[in-house]
Amino acid sequence: MHLKFSLGELPAVVSKLISEAGTKRTIALQGSMGAGKTTLVHAFCDSLGVRDAVGSPTFSIINEYGTTGGPVYHIDCYRLRDEQEAIDAGVEDCLYSGNWCFVEWPEKIPHLLPTDTMRIFLEQQEDGSRLLTF
Repeated sequence: MHLKFSLGELPAVVSKLISEAGTKRTIALQGSMGAGKTTLVHAFCDSLGVRDAVGSPTFSIINEYGTTGGPVYHIDCYRLRDEQEAIDAGVEDCLYSGNWCFVEWPEKIPHLLPTDTMRIFLEQQEDGSRLLTF
């Protein structure tokens, strides 16, 4: 499915994606630098009731945010060299925890992702909007 949206439409887009995810809790976000992956994760976190400050875990690899429904994990694999480094960082524990887990740059850890991972592809459009494919 394809969705073209502007930043103002992000809450409605996230609501649709959460509905489409069903019981899936791992969401893999792919797109070039600046495509809006972290912005989309922030909108997911807002919708899920995260009260913590949401930011890119580029250097920490994993950010954990608290909600009344349990932790939400935000993983950024950009700086990882390989899947073993992801395992050493605890990425697998997050992916298979049963909690919401948002993964940026999932192409770095293709063999670690659960089989039921929802994959989202983001592209920035010339008019400033985003095209989302899932």
